[in-house]
Amino acid sequence: MDLDAFVAVNAARWDRLDQLTRARRRTGAEADELIQLYRLTATHLSQVRTSAPDPEIIARLSGLLARARGVVAGAHEPAWSDITRFVVISLPAAFYRARWLTVAAMVFFCVVAVVAGVRAAADPELLAQMGTPSQREQYAEQAFAAYYSNYPAPDFAAQVWTNNAWIAAQCIAGGITGIFPVFVLVQNAVGVGMAGAVMAEHGYLDVFFGLILPHGLMELSAIFIAAGAGLRLFGAWAFAGPRTRSRALAEEGRSVFTVAIGLVVVLGVSGLVEGFVTPSSLPTGVKITIGALVLAAYWLYTILLGRRAVRDGETGDVRAEHAEDTVAMAD
Repeated sequence: MDLDAFVAVNAARWDRLDQLTRARRRTGAEADELIQLYRLTATHLSQVRTSAPDPEIIARLSGLLARARGVVAGAHEPAWSDITRFVVISLPAAFYRARWLTVAAMVFFCVVAVVAGVRAAADPELLAQMGTPSQREQYAEQAFAAYYSNYPAPDFAAQVWTNNAWIAAQCIAGGITGIFPVFVLVQNAVGVGMAGAVMAEHGYLDVFFGLILPHGLMELSAIFIAAGAGLRLFGAWAFAGPRTRSRALAEEGRSVFTVAIGLVVVLGVSGLVEGFVTPSSLPTGVKITIGALVLAAYWLYTILLGRRAVRDGETGDVRAEHAEDTVAMAD
């Protein structure tokens, strides 16, 4: 395709479509013309993508079609039905599809954390990496517990949410590499294991688990979910199957974005638990029970709603009418 000639021939039609799209009022004939030009421009976009994928022209036509679609089909206003569908169908389906990678990330994290902790507890040189004996003692007796009560609960919850959201975002964004989520898991697992070793060194292992489990059950699970979702991007790229890699990545990317939105809420809940429950005066058993109930609620939500949604063909991707337009072309 001679792209310059193609643009020269069709630019006037695109300009006319833009003019009709921006018009406040249209006659019946103009409405028919708009629909005809919309269909024609969609065909042009498909031709450009197939034969001469120029980013500038693709962006121009995509934006023009998006505006025209709002006129042709009517502007889509978010409705309660859309929100309900997202919460009841799309999100649990996306979580459910990442369930086995989530579990694998959890098992991997726990193994690395336990190995790191046991090794550090048995090796003074590794413990020395956490500080001098007096520094480790101060950490075990004061600093570890003080971390959860140094700031007002609302401020601490917001700080925790921001930090964990950043870690989750890294896992998802770097998932396509197939390596970065694993690196994040190892880094955090070693940190947890080393902290546990210092607490065990001074006889405070019960304090360690009493403070980390109430919020950590859901907080760490959110990181496992993010890692699992990120690795699904790598899987879509490496094992695209009958789809092109770009299509596989686009479809899986939209599903992973659904997971990312859901994790905002999940991390918000775990942040509230860490800010208000973990440092509270409630008995340790009650605090851990609260954390366990939050985690159980997540898995019930994912398995009960997600399994049904996936069985019905849902993937967490947007509905077909909201996905990118594709037009059948004959060679």
